[in-house]
Amino acid sequence: MTDRSHENGPPQVNHFNGPVFHGSVSQGQFAWDNATATQNQQNVGTPGPVAPGYEALAERVAELLRQLPGAGLAEEDRRNTEEAAAEVLEVIGQEEPVEEGRVRRALNQLRGALAPVATGVAAGATMGAQEWALAAIGGLTGG
Repeated sequence: MTDRSHENGPPQVNHFNGPVFHGSVSQGQFAWDNATATQNQQNVGTPGPVAPGYEALAERVAELLRQLPGAGLAEEDRRNTEEAAAEVLEVIGQEEPVEEGRVRRALNQLRGALAPVATGVAAGATMGAQEWALAAIGGLTGG
């Protein structure tokens, strides 16, 4: 389709055979010209809004979650760590004032989920998983 309303300039051409975006797009999923489409999206390790002063902790927990799939943890240890990390992000994502006691408890729960892996007590914990868990606990201790 050509619009010749710009007499002094080149004609404006509009293509309507796909999506058109006028602005930035983040984390979008699109499908067109498909009989069926199945899409999934996981925003693992992407912290949402965080109370002021907790941004660094949120980033450490998000990085832990991003590394978690490749850490070599057993299924139960991975699930426990994900749940504990989600609890930390939930607590620091609450509207102010953030309860310091809840933050400490959530962090202790996360460190506790990683401790059996870090110490090698967890069944099947590989050396790489142990080192990763130790580093993760060390990073959380500073938070």
